[in-house]
Order: sequence, then C-alpha cells, then structure tokens
Amino acid sequence: MNTIQKLEQGTTEWHEHRAKYRNASETPAVMGASPWMSVYDLWLLKTGRKTQQETEAMRHGTAMEPLARLAYEVETGVIMQPKVMVNGQYSASVDGITLNGELLVEIKCPYQGQVSELWQQAKQGIAPEHYYLQVQHQLMVSGAKLAHLWVYDGSKGIKIQITPDPKAFEHIKSAWDDFQVLLDTDTPPPLSEQDTLLREDDDWKLAAEQFVTLKSKAEEAAKQADEAKARLIRIASHSRETGSGVSVTRYWKQGSVDYKSIPALRLVELDSYRGPTKEEVRVTVSK
Repeated sequence: MNTIQKLEQGTTEWHEHRAKYRNASETPAVMGASPWMSVYDLWLLKTGRKTQQETEAMRHGTAMEPLARLAYEVETGVIMQPKVMVNGQYSASVDGITLNGELLVEIKCPYQGQVSELWQQAKQGIAPEHYYLQVQHQLMVSGAKLAHLWVYDGSKGIKIQITPDPKAFEHIKSAWDDFQVLLDTDTPPPLSEQDTLLREDDDWKLAAEQFVTLKSKAEEAAKQADEAKARLIRIASHSRETGSGVSVTRYWKQGSVDYKSIPALRLVELDSYRGPTKEEVRVTVSK
C-alpha cells in the first residue's frame, strides 16, 4: 500500500526523507546501470561520506521541469501532479501523476537538447536502461498502470510508453536487498572501472613522474640495504654485536597465537569486534 508524503522536491525535508528510503532515482546505480553514479558512489552518499553535487545539467532539468510538465499536459490533455510516494522501504518522487493514480510521467530535459544521445534514443522509441529502471521503480511504488517517459527539449517533446514489469520489480528489490547489507554492515562495495578517472593534466603528470622516479630509487636503495643487512647477519656470531653505529642482536620470542585454530572461537562472530570502516589511500605504479 503506497502513501503520499507532503513534501516539496528539492527541500531540506525532501532530502531528509530520501536518506531514509530506497529511492527510484538511486535504483539505476544500485543495479549498476547508471552512467553517472557507481554502486560505490551511492554507498558513499547513503553512508554520509559524500554529498550530492548539483551539476549544470541537473540545474537545467530542475528549471525546465514545470515547462516540460505543462507541455506534456497540453499534448495529452491530462493534468499531472508531482508527488512523493512511499511503499514500505521504497520511495519515488514522481514528476507527475494523475488524480486516480493510474498514469505517471517521468520528465527528462537533456542539457544538449535535440543533439543529446537521450533525444536520439527517444526518437527511436527507446528508453535508456537507467531511466527504464527508474520508471519501473516508480510504477512499483505508485501502483500506476502506465508511465510515460517525456523527453523535452524546451519546445517539443517525445513520449515513450512504459508498462509495469513484475520481473523488473523483483530484480530491483533483490538489488536493493543486497545493497542494504553493505549499508547495514558498513562494508564498501568493490571499486569498478566507472570509479576510475583518467588524469592527463600537467599537475598530475609532474607529480606522477616524480613519484615513479623516487619510488624506483627507494626500491633500489631498499634492495641494497637488505643485502647489507643479510651480510651483517651472516658475519655476526654473538648474541649481540655492535659497531660503526649498527647493532645485530639475536633473541628468542614466543610465537603468535593462531586464533583461527581455537575451537571456542569458531562459533564467535568476530566481525562484531571489528573496528569501524576507515578510508585508506594506496598509491601504486601501473605495470
């Protein structure tokens, strides 16, 4: 059973609401289908480690939405109301839905208008996968019988029909359930190619070249130091020998405990004793 939340999209209250639910606009990222956001990016957002940065394209879409909705209403003769809807753990901020709740519209206003890839796909009647999944999420939450993806360039629009797909609903729920485990356990998902940014600017190039050169020298120095250390150990014969600022000491210590071999610990959930997740930075030289 869905409920309607009295929230205005874009407000502080709306953002606070979104933080508590599984939202339609986030579903493409959860399912690995978003061109702009990876699963890892979404995990950072949902755990509060990162904030959503508004882009020029996003601002354009927000500004154009009322005009696009009016153009849709003129073309279809159907009045649409934007609403925030909730069904269990799932939420959807729909750009418009009829009073009887049977038809909803998702509005997209591409920043590049008719030269955009989205417009070209829409001309062929194709709904890109990430938008298709977003709309399926909206259909699942709202219970609407039909949806239109309305692509508007500022003067004209293209309407693509999308019907509810129960199999898509199940895939969406399964993906969110898996993602929820990562949130509940504060476990970061693995990085993907989508998380990699290629840097070709001069600042990066200079720092990278310095790092590679100095790391190579450091590795050679470490190798030579290890060889000198091994020679000192070979020629030392007493428990402790010292000279020229270097000491070689031979001593005995107890071995470490193999906790995995302790029967009493096999039934203990050791993760509950694990420290909090923390960010680390690793710098490596590409092979």
